[in-house]
Amino acid sequence: MIIELMVAGVAGVATHVKSKEFVRKRLRFTNIVEKPGLGLFSGAAATIAAAPVVAVLPILGPLTAVALGAAVGTGVSIGARQARQGLLPED
Repeated sequence: MIIELMVAGVAGVATHVKSKEFVRKRLRFTNIVEKPGLGLFSGAAATIAAAPVVAVLPILGPLTAVALGAAVGTGVSIGARQARQGLLPED
């Protein structure tokens, strides 16, 4: 249980940061950042995509897939908001 929580936490933080950076850097010039449900849709898609992988690995549980989806969803939402506000990425 402790290992699953650690893996879920690390995966959550890493995917949140990477998805936020990707949306802010790469998608800032597209119209997709204007969509209001972008974070929810991407989070649900990430959870569905991670579910089969998590089901196969014995050390991970469903909490990891949910944490991964929530992290992607929040990262995309924050990145889209920053892109709409015109905040430039720090390089």
